[in-house]
Amino acid sequence: QVQLVESGGGLVQPGGSLRLSCAASGFSLDYNSIGWFRQAPGKEREGISCISSSDASAYYANSVKGRFTISRDNAKSTVYLQMNSLKPEDTAVYYCAKKTSSCGSYYYSQYEYEIWGQGTQVTVSS
Repeated sequence: QVQLVESGGGLVQPGGSLRLSCAASGFSLDYNSIGWFRQAPGKEREGISCISSSDASAYYANSVKGRFTISRDNAKSTVYLQMNSLKPEDTAVYYCAKKTSSCGSYYYSQYEYEIWGQGTQVTVSS
C-alpha cells in the first residue's frame, strides 16, 4: 500500500526548531519526488519545498528559504524537513506528498502530486 506518514510536529516558541519526518511505504524514493506543503486556517495550501528523485535537487519557497532544509534518507524511506528560526506565521498543518517525476518548476502546485500524508500540526507561539 502506497502511504506517507508525517510526524514531528508540535508546539515551539518563536525562534525555535523542529524536524518533520515523512515516512514512505509502498514505493521507492529513488523514483519519486517528495514535496512539503502547509495549510494555515483560512488559507490556501502552500507548497514550500520539494526534493527530487533523480539528483536530490531541493526547491524552496521564498517564505522558508534560508530557514528550512529538506533532505532524504532513501535507505530509511524517509524525507525530513528541518525547520529553524520558526515564526508564528509558520503555524500550519504540514503535509508531505509524492509525485512520480522530478520536482520541476511547478513543485509548489498541489496538483502535481498524487499521494498525500495525513498532516502534522506545527504551532509556533510563546
